[in-house]
Amino acid sequence: MRLNTIATSLWASAGLILAGASASAQDVNQELEIIGAPTLGEIGFQPAATELARDVQWLDGMLLVLITAITLFVTALMIWVFVRYNAKANPTPQTFTHHSLLEVAWTIIPIVILVVIGAFSLPVLFKQQEIPQGDITIKVTGYQWYWGYEYVDDGVAFDSFMLARDELEEFGYSQNEYRLATDTAVVVPVGATIVMQLTGADVIHSWTIPAFGVKQDAVPGRLAQLWFAAEKEGIFFGQCSELCGKDHAYMPITVKVVSQETYDAWLTEAKEINGV
Repeated sequence: MRLNTIATSLWASAGLILAGASASAQDVNQELEIIGAPTLGEIGFQPAATELARDVQWLDGMLLVLITAITLFVTALMIWVFVRYNAKANPTPQTFTHHSLLEVAWTIIPIVILVVIGAFSLPVLFKQQEIPQGDITIKVTGYQWYWGYEYVDDGVAFDSFMLARDELEEFGYSQNEYRLATDTAVVVPVGATIVMQLTGADVIHSWTIPAFGVKQDAVPGRLAQLWFAAEKEGIFFGQCSELCGKDHAYMPITVKVVSQETYDAWLTEAKEINGV
């Protein structure tokens, strides 16, 4: 009899928590625009919402220009060689085996190109890898196949599962967010420096938000880090980016960037739910 009473109480508490989380999610969603999400038929990057994402997108554009110029030059050079030095134009082939100036040029020029690429790409890489002091630290654990989050300094922890089609409206989403939206989202204040500590509980997973320009493997037995500071409020989506088993495609990531006031209210409610 006592066990039945305890079980009934646990189920009732779980129901209240889920109902509270659902209502809270709908309230937040109504105030936020979905920014970081894939768009059907589109190519290119999602709108950058952090300095890191802007740097990565700028670097990609610069490298695209450089690679395009190299490709056009090599293509033009090959066409010129085909026309100028084919068997019809040169029935008697040349017999030389060395051309010192050309050999020096095709050694030095690629070195210069690589130095230029490194000069622009290494600062972007270092900015990502040099973890600053965080305003909020969140531990992220990848499971087969969902994410667990713990706000290290606040005692708030929860798991995040993908929403089924018939659950989307209940949590304030549309059918367009199927396989993107989760029942519980990571909530962070706009402008705050967020440090994510990542690990895996079983196999290697990978946590990423494309609009933030961040991606980091979550490896069992190791603790890796990434950071970001979102510059605009909104809802941002990501997905596990490391093949982790049969349901790899069903462990999305949802991050809600909100005002400081909204975050404080959310954190207070989350602490109450967690009994802090």
